[in-house]
Amino acid sequence: MNPLINPGNLPYIEELYAAYRKDPASVGGEWRAYFSELARDTLSPTNGNAVLESTAPTAGDGSGAARYFASTLQEQLNDMIRAYRTLGHRAAQLDPLGQQHRKQPELDPAFYGLTAERADQLFSGAGLYWSGPLTLREIIRRLDETYCGSIGVEFMHIEERSVREWLQQRIETRQNRLQLNGEARQRTLTQLIHAATFEEFTRSQFVGAKSFSLEGAESLVPLLLFAIEKAARDGVREIVLAMAHRGRLNVLVNVIGKKPRQIFREFLDLPPPADGGGDVKYHLGYSSDYQTSAGPKVHLSLCFNPSHLEFVNPVAVGRVRAKQDRSGDAERERGMALLIHGEAAFAGEGVDQETLNLSQLAAYGIGGTLHVIVNNQVGFTTCPSEGRSTSYASDIAKMLQIPIFHVNGDDPQAVQQAVALAMEFRRCYRRDALIDMVCYRRYGHNEGDEPSFTQPKMYRAIRQHPPVAERYLKQLIEQRLITREQADRMANEFRDLLEQELALARTGDAIDKSQSYGGIWSGYAGGLEPKGQEITSAVAQERLSQLLDGQTRFPANFHPHPKIARFAALRREMAAGKRPLDWAAAEALAFASLACEGVRVRLSGQDTARGTFSQRHAVLHDFDNGEQYAPLNHLTPDQAPVEIYNSPLSEAGVLGFEYGYSLDYPDALVLWEAQFGDFVNAAQVIVDQFISSAEEKWRRLSGLVLLLPHGFEGMGPEHSSARMERFLQLGARDNLQVVYPTTPAQYFHCLRRQALRKWRKPLVIMTPKSLLRHRDAISSLTELSQGSFETVIGEPRSESTVKRILLCSGKIYYELKSHRAERQRDDVAIVRIEQLYPTPTDALAAALGGYSEGTPVVWVQEEPSNMGVSCFWSLQFGARLCDRFPFTMVARPASASPAAGSASRHKQQQAALIAAAFGEVG
Repeated sequence: MNPLINPGNLPYIEELYAAYRKDPASVGGEWRAYFSELARDTLSPTNGNAVLESTAPTAGDGSGAARYFASTLQEQLNDMIRAYRTLGHRAAQLDPLGQQHRKQPELDPAFYGLTAERADQLFSGAGLYWSGPLTLREIIRRLDETYCGSIGVEFMHIEERSVREWLQQRIETRQNRLQLNGEARQRTLTQLIHAATFEEFTRSQFVGAKSFSLEGAESLVPLLLFAIEKAARDGVREIVLAMAHRGRLNVLVNVIGKKPRQIFREFLDLPPPADGGGDVKYHLGYSSDYQTSAGPKVHLSLCFNPSHLEFVNPVAVGRVRAKQDRSGDAERERGMALLIHGEAAFAGEGVDQETLNLSQLAAYGIGGTLHVIVNNQVGFTTCPSEGRSTSYASDIAKMLQIPIFHVNGDDPQAVQQAVALAMEFRRCYRRDALIDMVCYRRYGHNEGDEPSFTQPKMYRAIRQHPPVAERYLKQLIEQRLITREQADRMANEFRDLLEQELALARTGDAIDKSQSYGGIWSGYAGGLEPKGQEITSAVAQERLSQLLDGQTRFPANFHPHPKIARFAALRREMAAGKRPLDWAAAEALAFASLACEGVRVRLSGQDTARGTFSQRHAVLHDFDNGEQYAPLNHLTPDQAPVEIYNSPLSEAGVLGFEYGYSLDYPDALVLWEAQFGDFVNAAQVIVDQFISSAEEKWRRLSGLVLLLPHGFEGMGPEHSSARMERFLQLGARDNLQVVYPTTPAQYFHCLRRQALRKWRKPLVIMTPKSLLRHRDAISSLTELSQGSFETVIGEPRSESTVKRILLCSGKIYYELKSHRAERQRDDVAIVRIEQLYPTPTDALAAALGGYSEGTPVVWVQEEPSNMGVSCFWSLQFGARLCDRFPFTMVARPASASPAAGSASRHKQQQAALIAAAFGEVG
């Protein structure tokens, strides 16, 4: 570009160009070369003449050259503006320690030919949200402040132009700064002082104790409080928060409202109540009603959390969904999840991707989650270059069409601006939003750790770096909004309060009884399984017939698949009592009867709507147009919903979500189904850290049901075993239930029992595969209309003739029964243990009571001897059962793999196992 071109001399250039068009030799050599290059540049490689004629100025056109040269400059400026919007975050001042020096050539005006000589040239403000025209100098200054200051925004990856423009307008209008009045700034300073003082006090009072200090990231406290206030103004009335241990105690006191005395009591390690094992103080949750300055109260719930960091996130989101469903919040406006992540964990743990993936799915959406990464720039001892392959810890979130706000944690007002934008985006678009607050960790991973072993340079900088409260105080002193004496008084008053709380911690007044079972959990109980309180799970036979028949009646304009039409016809025969019920029909009747009694039913899992084995067909698809129809939701006008959803190909995220849902909807039947039971171990953290242990660690009950297809049928090592031994190993103090029912009626009664009784424990059901269509695995309507779930099922045999008793559970029963009939082994009794845990010792003793003492009892299982139930029974009973019977086991040989890959080998093993059970082999 010729540097002589500017708006002031364009008329002169117009005359020169007109002369050049008539006679190129009539202009000077520099201008002749420039005009010649201009003509070449405007030629199109495919249709040069047409482009030249349409874009290059022509002789005699009074304003053509002016418009052409000006538009060229404007296009270059527009390219630079786009670069700021796209890459400005790469040059933003995000690191409080000033160790990140990142230059972007694309943000240099000279890159676009906009040299210093043009600094005072006026340009149109078109495309910007500032009134113009403005000089180039002013445009660059504003772009720097907006996109390269304390906030860097990633939003140009969002595909929808309207969303990008919405964000541009809000970012650029105020140059990405939040204008706070003096009172708001003083309030922010107070919050920072309280956060810093709490850490200093606890560290001085409990020397060497782990607290996982927030220091270096104190701006998290005003961030959260500002977000809560903003949410309240937007109509949110419940917020579920989740976070790991870093800064948790500070958040509990300064945000959630837990009394410091209660935390100090935990530091003092005074004896806890004797009704549970408890957990360390920085894993505990808390709930409270927060009084906002705007007026309304917001209920805050900080989830309990294990050291497995990010796995609590789907749990928190599931809790919000349950709260929304309970309150009829179909628009997802009154509940919100606020998830606080560590930068290393957010990039490193795959459950975050699983959780993000749920956000826009109809079955799991909550109207948007606010994510906050507390970015310490180090994970324990691991630096970012060792911990991730991406530029930012937040990059995984770009899988969603959402903005990412990177912000310097040492600039509290910038932090609040990021919150304001994120919350407004969430409210407007019902999507997640993410804030990456870049800060530092003043001390090591814990208070006893030495961080300079691995980050010496960083920690030299940290030792010289003043805390954010001190930096912000200096700003407010300069602005004459506060004096240092006033700030010291704030700190001293809060320190005095903490001293008083510490004194109270040593008294009984510190014991917090507000977090015990109450509210929606009133009337429910945990603890040991109550004896003699079996509920009635039967349903009148006439009612069952109506409910089953009703599921076969479709709207007149619905066109079922031909095979579904035959499926419905068979169901009508079952409803009429002309055909016995199969497994899927019994399940459908359990769901239907509960829904008509007002119990919400929610089931999700991979391919669950149809069923992995094409057995359920709970959600039908019109054969002509594909529209869906769910018969279970069209039974009676006043029924509760029956929600059956196909989940993503995810175990940990979805199981965590459903567990969270069960925490806040105790009066619903909430189920998760594995595609095959073998795949549940992909969610082992949720099972171990939450489902099996939450009652003992955190006094939290759940009635979640896990449906795990299980059974050895020659399908190989990954399609045979739900690893029931792992659930049994987790069993203690009646913390969960493990059942392996053998009939549709037993399954029906088990599901209804789970929903109707007030004893709330997770329920693990080993569900069938081949039994779904087994000719003997059937039940009558009468069996559903009478009785209840039987933990042990004996059989009416002449005890005097019995020489051998086989104990079993699940599918193997039918093979043992068939073999006995074929071999006419009437001397063998078969007793089914339908509930494996809690162990039904009384029912088992009763079932064996009539047999002669000394009769051999053999436990028979399909699983290898180091799996299944055998090891558990050995611990429970030893070599003598009920102190009356010699007790042995028959199983496959111990194996590292659950099952053989060869179908023929499976058959050989199964035949040998059955023969051994009857004592027919040595």
